[in-house]
Amino acid sequence: MIRPFRASDAGAVADLTLAAIRAIGPRAYSPAQVAVWAGRHPGPERFLDRVAKGDRILVAVDAGDVPVAYALTEPDGHLDMLYCHPDHAGRGLGLALLEAAEAEAREGGLAHLFTEASELARPVFERAGYALLHRRDFTIGEGDAAVAIHNYAMENVLG
Repeated sequence: MIRPFRASDAGAVADLTLAAIRAIGPRAYSPAQVAVWAGRHPGPERFLDRVAKGDRILVAVDAGDVPVAYALTEPDGHLDMLYCHPDHAGRGLGLALLEAAEAEAREGGLAHLFTEASELARPVFERAGYALLHRRDFTIGEGDAAVAIHNYAMENVLG
């Protein structure tokens, strides 16, 4: 089931984000890349702050109503996060969340959604109808600790 985020979900969402990065990230990224990527995701307060500023989070929950995947969309249509707990990956939750986010965007009058998809998420976005715009190469970190990484700018024009 997919439902709106609740404040009580913040801990589970933060935990599943890090679990996904650490367990699934190594399939396409180096240990250093995974470490800096995970370092950009602080605890539960981040999700509470994002909702307070107007971002929307949809969560896929298990039979016990515990979040196992989520999508975070900003009011301008930027889909900033799509994560699935590794124990639930490969079950279509990402695609279902993207479809739900698309329906919400249409209801809100948005003409398109856009994202920066990881190497791992790119196929899910493509299945959901997102077009690849370009690869983005950048660094995370500072000085000697800066690590090169990449993702893909993608867009879905809502019809």
